[in-house]
Amino acid sequence: MYNIVKEIREQLLMSKAELARKAGVSPLTIDRIEKGKSCRMETKRKIILALGYHLSDKDKIFPQD
Repeated sequence: MYNIVKEIREQLLMSKAELARKAGVSPLTIDRIEKGKSCRMETKRKIILALGYHLSDKDKIFPQD
C-alpha cells in the first residue's frame, strides 16, 4: 500500500506534528499512514483537507482506494 502523504507534506515544508495538528489526528497516525498502513475514511478526509486539497483529489493522495 502506497500513498504520497509524506511527499506532499514535505513539499509543503510541513512537519508530521503540524499536519497532525491541522488534521486533528495524532502524529503517530500520520506516521503510520506515511508508512502505508490503512486508516479510516474519516481520517483520510481530514488529512486531504489539512494538506490543502479538495476531497475530489482523494485518488491523487490515496490512489489505492
